[in-house]
Amino acid sequence: MELTVVKIEKPEEINFILGQSHFIKTIEDVHEALVNAVPGIKFGLAFCEASGKCLVRWSGTDEAMIELAKKNALAIGAGHSFIVFLGTGFYPINVLKAIQNTPEVCSIFCATANPTEVLVVETGLGRGILGVVDGSAPQGIEGGEDIAWRKDFLRKIGYKIG
Repeated sequence: MELTVVKIEKPEEINFILGQSHFIKTIEDVHEALVNAVPGIKFGLAFCEASGKCLVRWSGTDEAMIELAKKNALAIGAGHSFIVFLGTGFYPINVLKAIQNTPEVCSIFCATANPTEVLVVETGLGRGILGVVDGSAPQGIEGGEDIAWRKDFLRKIGYKIG
């Protein structure tokens, strides 16, 4: 058994979702979930097939995001894992429930724009995701100024009103 750390390669501002599913139909159903959740969404999606030809299956609406998805899925190489890269200006909060409600989706490991490392185990059978390291460790507890900044930020980007 071998443990590997796979760094997600992406531009700093790009969000992605990493998950586990169970069927080749994942690629089409997650694609449909994304375009139904946010019309005009720009994304790339890749899925690591775990039987048959064991190919990285892919889809999407944005060539750059598709290439990121294919590259990172192949690097992770864990059976039945999938990764979605969202184009600039698109966020997991708007599509996460739609993806989670896709019948093939078993779990989500992360949804983030943070620097991320994927912990992958390899056995004689193949590769699997043990978990992720999403961003940096906490540097302390938020105080009054930090709370005010958070509340202001959420209103500034349109996720809270008043």
